[in-house]
Amino acid sequence: MAAPAVLLSCVMIAAVNLGGCATAIPLPSFAGISKADITGSIRATSPLSDRLDGEDWRRAKGALAVALDPQGNGALVAWENPQSKVKGSFVPVGQAWAKDDMICRTFLADLGGSHPQRQLQGNACRDKGGEWRVGKVEPWKKAI
Repeated sequence: MAAPAVLLSCVMIAAVNLGGCATAIPLPSFAGISKADITGSIRATSPLSDRLDGEDWRRAKGALAVALDPQGNGALVAWENPQSKVKGSFVPVGQAWAKDDMICRTFLADLGGSHPQRQLQGNACRDKGGEWRVGKVEPWKKAI
């Protein structure tokens, strides 16, 4: 019977000693960081290309919404960012369809300007809030 009492005493002593343990690690102040110390930035990426910045994608997304609108005329819709010199266009392919309470549509995209020329195919669905969410996008495979 003495062994359990000794074990209990050891556990209680360890708990009391470790219960108040804390370690302080001094951290440097961020107040002294200058713009010269910044080595990179976070870029907003698009589902079309990781080379599109936030403004490129904002402009492209607006053109995509117009192109994919089921009430639209199905014509090509172009966009351009004069600051980055990136431009592109979207054209809807086929009719819109319903999926999980959303309207979906397939599209072809062209990217160019200062961006490497790319032709893509993909699909997007408009959610209940009216926002088009781009799904799968891949290089365009021309039919032979």
